[in-house]
Amino acid sequence: MTPEEIGHLIRKTRKAQGLRQPELAAASGVGLRFLVELERGKPTAQIGKMLDVLSALGCALTITIPEDRR
Repeated sequence: MTPEEIGHLIRKTRKAQGLRQPELAAASGVGLRFLVELERGKPTAQIGKMLDVLSALGCALTITIPEDRR
């Protein structure tokens, strides 16, 4: 996935839950500016804060290891 795709999914999930950006930012403990940039696909967004946002939305991040590297 690209940062833009992750940002799009976060925005789509936030809107589906009826949350405004300030509400999600507060619920996840991040700044509004961070959330805006994350939803825009900022490639240098801090992963810890991104995980906080995903957790506040009830989302989980899954990493799949390629079969030939297990």
